[in-house]
Amino acid sequence: MDIIALLSDPAAWMALVTLVLLEIVLGIDNLVFIAILSNKLPPQQQKKARRIGLSLALLMRLGLLTLIGWLVTLQTPLFDLGIAGAPGAHGEPTFETAFSGRDLILIAGGLFLLWKATKEIHHNIDPEPSGELLDHKGHAILGFGAAIAQIIALDLVFSIDSILTAVGMTDHVPIMIAAVVITVTLMMFAADPLAKFIEHNPTLVMLALAFLVMIGVVLLADGFGMHIPKGYIYTAMAFSVFVEILNIIGRRRREKRRERTEGVANVQEA
Repeated sequence: MDIIALLSDPAAWMALVTLVLLEIVLGIDNLVFIAILSNKLPPQQQKKARRIGLSLALLMRLGLLTLIGWLVTLQTPLFDLGIAGAPGAHGEPTFETAFSGRDLILIAGGLFLLWKATKEIHHNIDPEPSGELLDHKGHAILGFGAAIAQIIALDLVFSIDSILTAVGMTDHVPIMIAAVVITVTLMMFAADPLAKFIEHNPTLVMLALAFLVMIGVVLLADGFGMHIPKGYIYTAMAFSVFVEILNIIGRRRREKRRERTEGVANVQEA
């Protein structure tokens, strides 16, 4: 089907909208990771790191789309451990023992995400100097090259998962390309506000890191063949964010009330 036919096909437009929405949901993990990592850089390098990270995410996705034939082979089992998993409720194994290239990538990505998120949680809970360079807030400053390397590693994992999801939804590469470009463009617009919002609300950092731990566990489970419905994960994340936003609103109102009370007290004393 050529481009003109696709543009005049309502089903193609519906597939594009659906795929964009799905890619946005799948891209939230990537965006949160980039936001947290870039906030550890010196202020003058943060925006640049976010732009480079998202640009690399776009290039990786577009590059993988040109290698769809090879990408699909990543789902072919490479080896089988030959052991049976514990039976589930219906008698089927609870985990797979045959691993494909995609499984190994997801497992590696999950382990990396767990390690990184756990390390960041430790820094937030116990921010004692450990020989690292700290900023004025006492947060460890990350090297620019190290930040980009870590972003590239997670970009690869999220990109493969994203493209394999797109392949499962449509056979038309132009629709996949359009969806990827639209999604990453929207992420670029959202990256700076999200990073600033996280930085100005420290409690959100811990919440975001907890999300990354959960995503790491989901990647590991997916790599071992235990598929957790993403709808449950993102619903829980959305509810947690909603509760945290209510807490932020409550804290700000209490601060304003306290400031007004102190202001009135100062005027009366004067």
